[in-house]
Amino acid sequence: MTRIEQLTEWVGDGGVVVLSGAGLSTESGIPDYRGPTGAARRSTAPMTYQAFTRDPAARRRYWARSHLGWRTIGEARPNGGHRAVARLQALARVDGIITQNVDGLHQAGGAHGVVELHGNLARIVCLGCGALTARAEHSARLDAANPGFAAAVTRVNPDGDVDIDEAALDGFAVVDCASCGGMLKPDVVYFGETVPAARVSRGFDLVAGARTLLVLGSSLTVMSGRRFVVRAARDGIRVVIVNQGVTRGAQYADLTVDAALGEVLPELVGRVESAAIPS
Repeated sequence: MTRIEQLTEWVGDGGVVVLSGAGLSTESGIPDYRGPTGAARRSTAPMTYQAFTRDPAARRRYWARSHLGWRTIGEARPNGGHRAVARLQALARVDGIITQNVDGLHQAGGAHGVVELHGNLARIVCLGCGALTARAEHSARLDAANPGFAAAVTRVNPDGDVDIDEAALDGFAVVDCASCGGMLKPDVVYFGETVPAARVSRGFDLVAGARTLLVLGSSLTVMSGRRFVVRAARDGIRVVIVNQGVTRGAQYADLTVDAALGEVLPELVGRVESAAIPS
C-alpha cells in the first residue's frame, strides 16, 4: 500500500482532527518559518509582548512594519489545501481543525469551528478595555494618521510584518483605541505570551475524540502545536504528518508524507469522494 493509499484509508475512516501550520499557507503567498520558503532566516527578531507593551519605539516600529505587511496577508486567498480541508469537513471526515496560523485562510476556504491557537491578524484588540476592531478599520485609521507612508518592503514575514529600512520609520504615528485611548495590538499571541488556556483545552478535547490526528504543514518545532501530537501518540491515536521538510514530530508519526500540500490534499479529497461512491 502506498503512502497516499494509506492516508486515504485513514482519512476515509473519519474521526480526523487537523493540526495545521504555516506550510499550509505558503501556496497562498504567505511564507513559513522553517520550510521551503525559509523565513526563519529573517533578519529582524519577532516581536515580543514585553517589548511591544513597554517600549514605545519598538511598538511604533512594529506597527509600521505590520501595517505594510497586512497588505500581503490581508489580500491572501485560500489555496487548494485550505479548500480540501474544508471539503473533508463537509464530508464529515474531519471533525475538528486546530491551526497555528493567524491568517484566517481556513475559514476563508469554507471551514468552520476552527481553533485559532495563536489568534487572527484580522482582529485588533485593545489592551485597556478589551474592545475588538476589524483590521480593515484599523488600517484606515493608520492611513489617515500617516498620509503618504510607503516604505520599500524587502521581505514579508509569516507573522504579518515586513522588513523595511529603519530610516523609513521616522514620523510614523501609532493610533490608540478609539473608545478608551488604550494600547492596541493585533489579536495574536506574541512571543512571551501564552496561548489562552481555553484554546489549548479545546484542542486537547478534539484530539481526545479523534481516531487520527492529521498534521498539515508544520515542522512541530514549538511546543504550542507539538503538544497535541505528543498527547495523541501517548493515547494511541494515529498521527499522520504531511509536510515538506524535516519535522520534530516524526518519532510520533504512524505515517509521514513529504509533499506539497496543494497537490496531496486535493488528490486526497478526490480519492475519499471516489471511495464513498457505491460501486
